[in-house]
Amino acid sequence: MSDEESQRATTPEGLVEQLITLLDVEEIDTDLYRGPRQPGGVGRVFGGQVIGQALQAAQRSVDDGKAAHSLHAYFMRAGDENHPIIYRVVRDFEGRSFANRRVIAMQKGQPILNMTASFQLPAEGLHHQESMPDVPPPEALRSERELRDEIQEQVPEKLRRFFLRARPIEIRPVSPRNWFRPEPTESVQHSWFKVAAPLPDDPALHRAMLVYATDMTLLGTCMLPHGVSWMQGNIQTASLDHAVWLHEPFRFDEWLLYTTDSPWSGHARGFNRGRIYSRNGRLVASAAQEGLIRVKG
Repeated sequence: MSDEESQRATTPEGLVEQLITLLDVEEIDTDLYRGPRQPGGVGRVFGGQVIGQALQAAQRSVDDGKAAHSLHAYFMRAGDENHPIIYRVVRDFEGRSFANRRVIAMQKGQPILNMTASFQLPAEGLHHQESMPDVPPPEALRSERELRDEIQEQVPEKLRRFFLRARPIEIRPVSPRNWFRPEPTESVQHSWFKVAAPLPDDPALHRAMLVYATDMTLLGTCMLPHGVSWMQGNIQTASLDHAVWLHEPFRFDEWLLYTTDSPWSGHARGFNRGRIYSRNGRLVASAAQEGLIRVKG
């Protein structure tokens, strides 16, 4: 076992505790934070980690009862797992009902992400929502971890450790993908997901955890109609931007349904949308992302 592998927890409780620690940004000066490294992380930083840490930094600069309701982020450079990430928060607006924060994520003196987050005091108003899709419950589905274990012999050796490692987010897809021999399908997918162990009663942490997880499965949706997968080695992928809207209170240690679709791709980019529902059908969040999907020559 390598040093990187030995740093990662193996139990669901340990993995979730490491994720809590990962999103616990350290205040090093006023409106200046440092995000810890992923235990055992190698290569490029997961985009959801950068967004989740940036949101935590922004949330810690708002202390008058306002809660995050949306964020919009642009990825500029890939993060490097060998270095911590520094987050600078700029307090662009402080109103009676709303507040706005801008966050610049830096590594080695260069910005890797710019994000703007908006906060609002709780308020009542007109309400409507799109209905939840009719899909099987999570108890009727197999976990992505089980599905990956079944095909481990097909995984190239250089990808096997990453592909098979235990993760703090449990995902149960309604229609599992074939990572190595994908067939063209409709650009829609449904997955139940949640953290693999209970979380503290901290709404800000649940929001950061959900934002972290919205970067999972989303970009892959725009590749479904084309029968391609990043695991085949002939597609270069990267998140270009990411937006999340937080509509209703939720717990991320309870099952949520992540429904994603892709209405368009072209010019080496793919556009993806996501809707997140609680088990009782409430639309609790929405997401959108454009990503690079470049066919290698």
